Amino acid sequence: MFDMLNISWSGLTAQRFRMDVVAENLANIASTRTPEGHAYWRQVPLFQEAGGLKGVKVAGLVTDTRPGPKEYQPGHPDADAQGFVELPNVDPTVEMVNMLAAARGYQANVTAFESGKSLFKAALEIGRG
Repeated sequence: MFDMLNISWSGLTAQRFRMDVVAENLANIASTRTPEGHAYWRQVPLFQEAGGLKGVKVAGLVTDTRPGPKEYQPGHPDADAQGFVELPNVDPTVEMVNMLAAARGYQANVTAFESGKSLFKAALEIGRG
């Protein structure tokens, strides 16, 4: 019974992490310079099975190092010698789809957790009766 709750809880945690990563990507959509000296590179969360009946766990973050689009802005402080600025490789449409999917996954795990809680409560009531 507790395995069901733990699996749902791990899903909640994973989807929350996914939403946080999407929020960070969107927050850096205009960051043309990082401490590493390039435009912001999109982050992608990695998940893996936690093993047995433990659900899912965050395995880490992968950096999408594909270059972002270049825009001609010769007066920009981050422009190269030809006047082009590399923009972040964050596509707001992709990020919003990821956010919606994470929100739906989160809600599905809330529903599963609540159902598990109700079953557990009903089992306790039967045991008392």
